[in-house]
Amino acid sequence: MSAPLPDSTVLSSPDAASRLEAGRPGPRATSPHFAAPGAGAAALPGILVLDTCVLLSNVLRRVFLRLAEQGCFIPVWSERIGGEWRRNAARIWGVPADDIAAQWQALQQIFPQACQGDVSRHESGLQRSDPKDWHVIAAGRSAKGRHPGRTAAIVTRNTKDFNRTELRGYGLVLFEPDDLLVRFHAARPALMGALLRRIPAMAAPPGQEPADLESILKRERLFRLNRLYRSER
Repeated sequence: MSAPLPDSTVLSSPDAASRLEAGRPGPRATSPHFAAPGAGAAALPGILVLDTCVLLSNVLRRVFLRLAEQGCFIPVWSERIGGEWRRNAARIWGVPADDIAAQWQALQQIFPQACQGDVSRHESGLQRSDPKDWHVIAAGRSAKGRHPGRTAAIVTRNTKDFNRTELRGYGLVLFEPDDLLVRFHAARPALMGALLRRIPAMAAPPGQEPADLESILKRERLFRLNRLYRSER
């Protein structure tokens, strides 16, 4: 028997599962804005490429997509990132491929600007980053072309595979999740505070009691965010 998909859905809004079951698309995400920003807002990207490793984490995926739903940035991925996610999610969680594909399609309805399609032509000129991750950079280059004037970044756990100098040459910034979430906390403290309180429920497998927030943040390697949370308790 297949294991249930953790969190039951890739979507981040609380009624997403019911919308998916009913075959109805969710509300489209709003355009990026920084309403009443706090310190550090200027350092935040208006476009954010979510690498596959970020999307595979139930916690990181839900937190970043919730920020996107609130208009903090335009989330970006490509057909190749989607293919990697579907393949790995089905393998890791033992979920039927058709179920994974349906959930991925539902995600496209909520974020219709996210998927950049085939971005292989935007790999031209890349040399200094790991070739297996050129497609991630290409997604960012594609999105910048579609949204001129917006700052753009990549968030990934595999920062060692990207050459920061090369990225800067294409107007892209590299973040690892912990650093970026701390920056969002500085800019949107009320929103991030609310998200932090929801993380235990987000991360709890179906039918199990939620773990404590500090344990989850440490497990997700969000050490700076955990220290910030502890300092504000």
